[in-house]
Amino acid sequence: MSTPEEEEPPGREEFVASLTKFGEERGINVDFQARVNTKHIDLYKLWNVVRSKGGYDAVSGEKLAWRKVGLDFNLGTANAAAYAFALKTTYYKNLAAYEIKTLHGREPPPIEILEKLTAKGGDILSRTVENFRPPQRLSLVNGDSESGGEESRMPKDEKMDIDEPGSVGRSTRGLRQAPPQRIPFQPDVSSSRQLRHSSGHAQSPQPAAMAHTGYNYSASSNPNSAQFAIANYEPRPQMPLTLRPIMTPSYNAAMFDERQKLARMARKGDLGLISPSTKGMMKPGAGFDGPNIYVRTLQGLRSQVPEEQDYALHHLVKISHERGDKYKFDAFPNLAEGLIEYVLGISSLFYDVKWEICYSDYEDRINILDGIEGTPDILQRIQSLKRVDTPDEMESEEFGRKLTKILEAGLTIRNLSLLEDNAVYLSEMPQLRDFLSIALNLPNSPVITELKHYALDISEQVTKYWQMDESDPLYGSLLSQVNNGDDRGAILTSLRAISRISMNLDDTNLLKGVPISVIKRICEWTLLDDEDFVGACLDFLYQFTAVPENVGVLLSNSNELSLPSFLGQLTRLLQYHARTEHNKVEATKPIAAASATDIPKVPQDLMDQFLKYEEPDRSNHWLKAVFEEDAESDITQIALWQAYQARFSDYTSSTTQLLPAAEFIKNVSTIFAGANAQVVNGVNHKFIIKGIRPRHAPMDPKGRVYNRCLWKVPGSESCGEFFLKPKHIFDHLVYDHLGIDRRADGTWDFQSTTRMCQRPNDCYWSSCRHFTNGSKAHSPYQLGMHIKTHLPDVSNKAVLRQKNNRTPANQTALPAKGTNGYTVSTGTVNLDPAQGREATYNYQMYQNTAVDELGNAAGLPLTSALVLRNLARNIPKAAALLDTINRDAFRIECMEKLFGPLKDRLIFVVAHNRPLAGYVSDVMGLLEKGIAQ
Repeated sequence: MSTPEEEEPPGREEFVASLTKFGEERGINVDFQARVNTKHIDLYKLWNVVRSKGGYDAVSGEKLAWRKVGLDFNLGTANAAAYAFALKTTYYKNLAAYEIKTLHGREPPPIEILEKLTAKGGDILSRTVENFRPPQRLSLVNGDSESGGEESRMPKDEKMDIDEPGSVGRSTRGLRQAPPQRIPFQPDVSSSRQLRHSSGHAQSPQPAAMAHTGYNYSASSNPNSAQFAIANYEPRPQMPLTLRPIMTPSYNAAMFDERQKLARMARKGDLGLISPSTKGMMKPGAGFDGPNIYVRTLQGLRSQVPEEQDYALHHLVKISHERGDKYKFDAFPNLAEGLIEYVLGISSLFYDVKWEICYSDYEDRINILDGIEGTPDILQRIQSLKRVDTPDEMESEEFGRKLTKILEAGLTIRNLSLLEDNAVYLSEMPQLRDFLSIALNLPNSPVITELKHYALDISEQVTKYWQMDESDPLYGSLLSQVNNGDDRGAILTSLRAISRISMNLDDTNLLKGVPISVIKRICEWTLLDDEDFVGACLDFLYQFTAVPENVGVLLSNSNELSLPSFLGQLTRLLQYHARTEHNKVEATKPIAAASATDIPKVPQDLMDQFLKYEEPDRSNHWLKAVFEEDAESDITQIALWQAYQARFSDYTSSTTQLLPAAEFIKNVSTIFAGANAQVVNGVNHKFIIKGIRPRHAPMDPKGRVYNRCLWKVPGSESCGEFFLKPKHIFDHLVYDHLGIDRRADGTWDFQSTTRMCQRPNDCYWSSCRHFTNGSKAHSPYQLGMHIKTHLPDVSNKAVLRQKNNRTPANQTALPAKGTNGYTVSTGTVNLDPAQGREATYNYQMYQNTAVDELGNAAGLPLTSALVLRNLARNIPKAAALLDTINRDAFRIECMEKLFGPLKDRLIFVVAHNRPLAGYVSDVMGLLEKGIAQ
């Protein structure tokens, strides 16, 4: 296997072929062996680096960008400018036209104005024959060359001028640029002799700066003139001189003596006086990295050398744990085979056998396993093996070492089988099935418990790619673990492995030949309080009950398996970990309290309190009692002023006068922060107070709201009197509306006949009509006691009674009430507009079970419902397959016996468990269909 450094980058061959073809068509020789500073320049790498930065023009337009590109090629920093320009020229000569054609999709300019010119400047994308101006080379005093580095390229803001029709000449546009300052040349009059301690760099003369006092055009302002070049000339830094010492006896005597000694030893060796020296020679095997760790472990495992195998297994365990998601068997041939062959050595620790795998002509020997088709009689061979004396308590050092390495090999297979690709690879190896059968049938010993768990984990991953019947050795071994095992982990993994048989195949997992003892244990295990374990049991039962023949086995052994009790447990699992949830549904919509149209009349007792105050406190208390804030309402100023006058005009005197209108209106905004005087423009201007509205009932200074009397006799106006306490309103109703007099001791005289004509025959509170039955009320006492139901409850039990009282706030439409000979529709009780009505809700309780991220049923409740559905569907089919005298009677008897006691619980699940409602509804439908057949 090649190392990552030896692999070719993707696309290199296509790039070389494409560039070569392009060069031939363009007529240029692409230099794939280009060098800069004696270092080879990889054109493919250079192409990718420049392309990632946006192309030739983008790199050329950025300051020092080509130097940064040169860092990727390790060109050095001694003369970075020259190396950067040489790298730029390499790209320019070989890849610039290719970039224009392939990367930008344009036609490159001719060779004469591209490859055959210098790489100075940029703008190769906009370069055409029409707009290109050849550079003018100047012979400078100090000399210049095209390799002046990337700093000598064309400035970013000085792009090539393109003459457009109707434009003036270039000189006109040139005049728009500010000319550079005229700086005369100042020669250096100092001595040109350099001191010994100087750095060795030639110092160029520095001209003195002069103040620029005006704008005078001269040739130095033309960028193409020699004066401009001289004025802006910057000398190129010189290469530093590297001094290297010469080895002489006087300079380095020790090194000279060593060299002379080595020369004498070499001459003696040539003459045979001494043996040749091996100093400095590379020993065999040294200096090479060798194969990587993956190849090393593979070769070590196959080498049959114990030390190499130990090294390989140690690292394979680590690799399978840390890199198991990337380590695939198909990339390392014979790795899986080598691990299986090694782990088969576990039998040698307990039996007198050494398993061998035959991949050619199969030899019928007890220790030969068929590596092509598998070994169908592997269980019989294991039973015929002879046991060896294995210590149970004290292990020898050799036994412990072998067992440890076998466990490492088994752990490696187990870790790698968790990757789906490796599981598919292992499922195609018949020798793996033989190993699993051998591992699961080893003698009961604590030292091999770990290996059995590894074998079961491997089985869980690969059985979904295998088809098994009752004659399969591995199938029987897995059932044996369930039937005879007492290890929870082993039984749990065995059940999962059995349930996954043929899961990824088109074949159905029939689960034939399952012993009754296994089924009985699984049914009993569903009673455990272990979600994972019960889930594995239900998964097995779901696969098992999907086949009618298997359901027939359950019916034939109903008494032994206690099927009615088992189905009862399945029904209980339908509500496993159910969560109680309440669903709130609006029954009636709310009715908002209507705005009052009239200013309420102030009761006399409240009026007496107001008269105790002087103005403006009296009017302020009155406003608070009969008005409230409302941002959407308003009242005219004249109506407010007239109501104030009408209420207090009778109480004026020489010492107590009403407030002036302007002051009264001003006090409204003082009392109510949200109220303000406004003018509504129109034909007739309207002056209003915005932000207040009349109350339905007055409120006293302590914040207590008065109660309105809603007594209304047909054909007359509503009473409308206000009372603060329910007792006062009750006294008012009994005396004024029921016509009952009061005795001297304060009790009511129901026998009084003085106002018999005033007594009503029904309750006229709002539109109650409680006694509408064709006759009068039985007695005034009954009528009075009924009227109390309309009054506010202020007793100690008010909170308790409020739950069941029908108040105007929660009254709803009542059904029509039948009477003697006619019908009266009660409808909705007329509400007090001051109260309105709140919305009413119906509350439904649900006991929902677990759901997945999509909101569908999941977990044990779902699997239990699926098992019940399989039984309800397949019991009629199973009854038809059984050899019974009356199959219909047997079918009905089974359905009634098993599901009859569960119907109420199933109905409860349908009504209260929304995730399972559909599944349980299917079960009940299948029950009705099965009984009716």
